[in-house]
Amino acid sequence: MFTYLYFILAAVLLLVVLRLTCGPCVMGHPVNPVQDAPAHPRLPVVVLGWALSLFLTITYVLCVGFDLIFPDYAMNGVWIGLMPGMTWLSVPSFLLGLVWAFLYGWYGALLFGGLFNAIAARTYPN
Repeated sequence: MFTYLYFILAAVLLLVVLRLTCGPCVMGHPVNPVQDAPAHPRLPVVVLGWALSLFLTITYVLCVGFDLIFPDYAMNGVWIGLMPGMTWLSVPSFLLGLVWAFLYGWYGALLFGGLFNAIAARTYPN
């Protein structure tokens, strides 16, 4: 339970701090929507979140399939270590792994996208 709260708290805290310091630029929105061209490069965090989440979910499914086809080269120990509550292999555990992979994608998007947008806004002043 502590692991779930850690990831949620860390993501929310980072997003709040970045929003307070950078404003709408953190999410990839223009600071001045009237301008046509952005003053600095931006990553749309929502698009990045969906892309990373789907990428990690598909990768997880492919890795589980690989583990079932080639059990001598199984990677399930790595997945079990990264995804709390997961065991090898039952339907609830597989679904929990899908949820964790999806959440890790959003966590990475909030961290990377938010930090990139905040740093880019300070590096390229208007």
